[in-house]
Amino acid sequence: MNESLNRSHNSVWLALISDTFQEARARWLFWGLFGLSSLLVGIFLFVLRIDVVQGAVSFMGIESTERPIYNIQKFVNVSYSWVSIVLYIWGTFLAVFASSGLIPSVLEAGRISLLLSKPITRTTLLMGRFAGNLAVVGLNHIYLICSIWIIIGLKTGIWAPRFLLAIPISLFIFSVLLCAVVLVGVISESAALSVMVAVALMLISTILAQRQIVVKLLDSQWSRDLWLGFYWIIPKVYDFGVAMKDIILYDRNADWISPAWTSALFGIAVLSGAIYIFRRRDF
Repeated sequence: MNESLNRSHNSVWLALISDTFQEARARWLFWGLFGLSSLLVGIFLFVLRIDVVQGAVSFMGIESTERPIYNIQKFVNVSYSWVSIVLYIWGTFLAVFASSGLIPSVLEAGRISLLLSKPITRTTLLMGRFAGNLAVVGLNHIYLICSIWIIIGLKTGIWAPRFLLAIPISLFIFSVLLCAVVLVGVISESAALSVMVAVALMLISTILAQRQIVVKLLDSQWSRDLWLGFYWIIPKVYDFGVAMKDIILYDRNADWISPAWTSALFGIAVLSGAIYIFRRRDF
């Protein structure tokens, strides 16, 4: 009996994820992500005119030089670190824009009535949609980052597995931002507002992360406490980018535990709020 229920539950999740994929393809979101990622890979191939063995360098538009590169490993690590930051920002922005419309589309009058008539709970419906969004973006992230990794590895002969950390880090921070997208989508049914909120969180994270400088400039304790309070609440998009760069460039431990658990708490709280509101709404 339990095995039958588990199979039924798994089939529901697979159906919801599959439905998200089908809608992403129908709306050209899936192919748009794939196309833009392929464009970035193509541009990267075009501008990457580098031969580190002979010392002729022209990386990302830098003019070639006759001077040899004595520390090839360091050069490749620097290249990986900067490319990872570009892909981190590029991939997160693309993912937010692509996913913003997939939640409000479920809440359309005719469609939500049809979905709610199925033998599934509202929590399962919303979480299945969340998982489907994450799967669509995850495939694109894997394709984009692995493609760049293979290109640099084949060109230089140096393979740095640390660069692949950009995949889980990017997907984690996107999943946190997706929680905010889901909440705004459930409340407002507006894709545009969902994008605005997610992008605002990314920008605010960058500003709040400069806390060590700002707390010295603020002249009152309450304002410093307020700044630090907001810093610990908002997802640490900027901090994860810095930690990823340090790990890839220097191969050393970075401060990612605090940003991870505080961002995870934010995502859990926001997603729980979205589920609560969705369960209580009348359609």
